[in-house]
Amino acid sequence: MIQAWGITDKGVVRSQNQDSYYLNLAEDGLVMAIVCDGMGGARAGNVASSLAVDVAAAYLEELSREELLRDPGGHLAQAASLANEAVYHRAGQDEECRGMGTTMVALLLWEGKAHVLNIGDSRAYHLGEEGIRKVTRDHSVVEDLVHRGELTPEEARSHPQKNLITRALGAEREARTDLYQLTVKPGEFLLLCSDGLSNLLTDQELLYEALYGEAPETCCRRMLDIALSRGAPDNVTAVLIQMM
Repeated sequence: MIQAWGITDKGVVRSQNQDSYYLNLAEDGLVMAIVCDGMGGARAGNVASSLAVDVAAAYLEELSREELLRDPGGHLAQAASLANEAVYHRAGQDEECRGMGTTMVALLLWEGKAHVLNIGDSRAYHLGEEGIRKVTRDHSVVEDLVHRGELTPEEARSHPQKNLITRALGAEREARTDLYQLTVKPGEFLLLCSDGLSNLLTDQELLYEALYGEAPETCCRRMLDIALSRGAPDNVTAVLIQMM
């Protein structure tokens, strides 16, 4: 059995929510989820994230179950490619959307096998009794510095360039995404989120709320409330999936 929840909020400072998310939990336990964090101006960021989610979700939903499970990672990559094409084309055709883009983290989960795709700095985490692990690697200036050993993860959290990303859907003709696979056991969680959440809550706080907080169905709301209490300068989105 699987349970899943999602939440999004514009935060305290922003006047508009430029995050978008999609969550589909089928009766047989197949989970499809996407989180996008748009950028590119007051209106364009919202257009980029919602367009990417809509296009990717529509592609995945059109596939038969057999097609989808035959190559989950390949279909996630194709969904992201179609979303990239749509955002790139819209940015080139609409003056108000010029230069827009969006991050994406997307997930397919079936019978404990998860396939995860990301581009940008929206993240996927794997949480359980053994701790919390960041599944994805951010495509950002700061993450590259951490990877080269020039910054510690702690220093990266407050670095002035922490929001500068190096890849995004819509920024180039071809999307450069990364794919990951992992196994999720009963009692464990997967969390997809925008950087509006991960910038304000530590890994240990995310882990505590999922495993040791109140009921799992209120976990996303509690995470959001913590972010809001800390000033939430960015939009905040979280999708939480629990293997029962």
